[in-house]
Amino acid sequence: MQDSTPKFVQEIDQGFGNIIEIKACLCDVQSDYQHIQIFETANLGKLMMLDGIIQFTEYDEYAYQEMMTHPAMMLHKNPEKVLIIGGGDGGVAREVARHQCVKQIDHCEIDGKVVEMCKKFVPGMACGFDDPRLNLHIGDGLEFVRNKVDEYDVIIVDSTDPIGPGAVLFGREFYQSVHRALKADGVVASQSESIFLYPEIVQRLYGFTRELFAYNGYAFIAVPTYPAGSIGVCLANKKYPVEKPLRELDDALASQLRYYTPEIHSAAFKLPAFAQRWFTQSK
Repeated sequence: MQDSTPKFVQEIDQGFGNIIEIKACLCDVQSDYQHIQIFETANLGKLMMLDGIIQFTEYDEYAYQEMMTHPAMMLHKNPEKVLIIGGGDGGVAREVARHQCVKQIDHCEIDGKVVEMCKKFVPGMACGFDDPRLNLHIGDGLEFVRNKVDEYDVIIVDSTDPIGPGAVLFGREFYQSVHRALKADGVVASQSESIFLYPEIVQRLYGFTRELFAYNGYAFIAVPTYPAGSIGVCLANKKYPVEKPLRELDDALASQLRYYTPEIHSAAFKLPAFAQRWFTQSK
């Protein structure tokens, strides 16, 4: 029988994208929410796509996971209770669990099939689900957080793109609920798309957080296997500016990281002139 595995997969977005060489298809299933594919690539380790959109490769996933997690965690003096919304691959949970001060991690992911497939095929990321401090909830993120009040130190929104099941996580009502769910010195970090591909989404999320929080900002992340080679995280804090960590990065944690440093934390907020103008004009 002829091998039907594609030799390449591609993601095209806004007229350009990436082509990645594939060795094998490990998973190709339709969940109740989306089309899930996991491939073994020729040079980039495992690759997951949801509805044809690249979510991660093992080659560079650490850049995204670390920057989605550690800037927010380091913007709180003692983060003990953390909520993750989305992030069904387990990568953000893995990074949150590196912080020994954390006592409880609530994790809400709408698609249990993503969790199941990542546990099976990408254990290096899904190991985050194995931490005894983590409580996994399969369900809608907005519904989960809607009635929470003053409960979390940090909320990390590791959403897919603003289509399909992730669309609700890009709305005003969701951010109002997140604000209520955070304690008085709470921090939120949200996947906020690329300044090169989706300027309107970046500006919308920046606007929501600017209205609701005392301090906010957009941090740039270099991720080679995403279209345009970049993505961003919008950070907001009820009490402190977001551009500088509030805690020291201890040696034990620093030795486990490949991208995040205190210097990267601050530098990530230094944006090109065109993006600076958006945020200056919106004030």
